[in-house]
Amino acid sequence: MEKIKLEIVGLSYSQTQSGAYALVLSEVDGNRRLPIIIGGFEAQAIAIELEKMVPTRPLTHDLFKNFAVAFDIQVKEVVIYNLVEGIFFSKLICEKDGEIVEIDARTSDAIAVGIRFDCEIYTFENILSSAGILLDESELEESEFTSDAIGEEEPTGNRLDSLSVDELEAELNQAIENEDYELASRIRDEINKRNP
Repeated sequence: MEKIKLEIVGLSYSQTQSGAYALVLSEVDGNRRLPIIIGGFEAQAIAIELEKMVPTRPLTHDLFKNFAVAFDIQVKEVVIYNLVEGIFFSKLICEKDGEIVEIDARTSDAIAVGIRFDCEIYTFENILSSAGILLDESELEESEFTSDAIGEEEPTGNRLDSLSVDELEAELNQAIENEDYELASRIRDEINKRNP
């Protein structure tokens, strides 16, 4: 069965499940999107890596990467291989000394680890055809899914609008020190809006 390459195009607060996030993957050579509902911790771990933030201490997925690298294990790809009753099943394809090992993982964890290794994400046609959303060209251009959309619905944005860039940078440092990476992501977005 031929694999279909995906890329992360969005991460935003889920409108359907409280405390959850929607990770949106897009078919690289097509117009289908694959939305996956994930937990807040995993969304934060993905957002931190996408935003290239450096936490003060390693998070769980960073620890996994450090452990793997220390033992010369490379994660080569993430494969979303099954969908059963709305639950996605994934695996990490790893290599050590030329030997390939497949490790079963929750999709959110697999992607959080995979992006730390800069590896590709794949799925199969049967999963995209059953859970994918087909967007036409106008919807693709108007799509609101962005990797920096995490937590946009929270009222903190209004308070950030009133702060100076220096105050925002101080808030950003404080948020990172407190390991509040969702807030740090919003603050960084606000800084980036002001410094194009």
